[in-house]
Amino acid sequence: MHLDWRRRKRAELRTAGHSLAGDGPVMGYTAPMTEKRAAPAAERNKDPILEVLREVLPPQGLVLEVASGSGQHAVFFAGALSTLIWQPSDADEGALASIRAYRREAALENLRLPVLLDASATSWPIDRADAVVSINMIHIAPWAACLGLLAGGARILPPEAPLVLYGPFAIDGDFIAPSNIEFDRRLQSENAAWGVRELRDVERAAEERGLRLERVIARPANNQVVVFRRSGQ
Repeated sequence: MHLDWRRRKRAELRTAGHSLAGDGPVMGYTAPMTEKRAAPAAERNKDPILEVLREVLPPQGLVLEVASGSGQHAVFFAGALSTLIWQPSDADEGALASIRAYRREAALENLRLPVLLDASATSWPIDRADAVVSINMIHIAPWAACLGLLAGGARILPPEAPLVLYGPFAIDGDFIAPSNIEFDRRLQSENAAWGVRELRDVERAAEERGLRLERVIARPANNQVVVFRRSGQ
C-alpha cells in the first residue's frame, strides 16, 4: 500500500506557525515554498534529539532516516555524527528537493543523496542499515505508515540495532499535557487516520515484528524519544 504523502506535507504547511504542543510536532514550514524548506520545529528539537542519538546509535555504520522532511535534521545530525553515514529519505518530491539543497550547501562527505521511500511499502530502496531514525512522522500519517516503518526497520536492521522514533505519544492513555490532547483533536480533524499514537499500541506492533522497546526518554515540549532494538541473534 503506497500512501499519499503529499497530503501530509500540505497539512504541515497549513499548520505552519501554529504549534499546539510546544515543540510543534507537525513540522510546519514557515518560509515560502522554495526548493530549500525551513521548519522551525526542526531547529528547536535538533539538540535534544541529538543528545539521545549520541547515546543509542552505533559508533559507525549507515543510519537511514525515514521521512526526513526539509533535510535540516539530516544535515545537522550528519555534521554532528561524522563517523556515521546518514541516508535521508522521504516520499514527497518537494522534500527530496529541499534535502538535496541542504546537502549541496553543507557539502558533508557522510551525507548521502536522499532516496524516495514510502514507509508503508513492503520494499524499500535501502536493504540494510545499522540504525533507523524517524522524527515526527507516525502521528501525521495513517497507522499503516507506522506499521510499515516497524516492519521495514525489522527487515533491514541487524540484531540489536536501534530503531529510534521521536514525537508526541500518549502513554497508558496519558497524553502528558493538555496541548497534546488538543493537538490530537486537530490532527484527526485534518484526517481521521492521523493522531497522537498510544505508545503501548506501537510497542505491541513492534514486538509482533521483532522489535523490543528499550527506552523512552522525555524531551522538551511534551515529546518523547522512543528506542526499539531488533531482536534476535
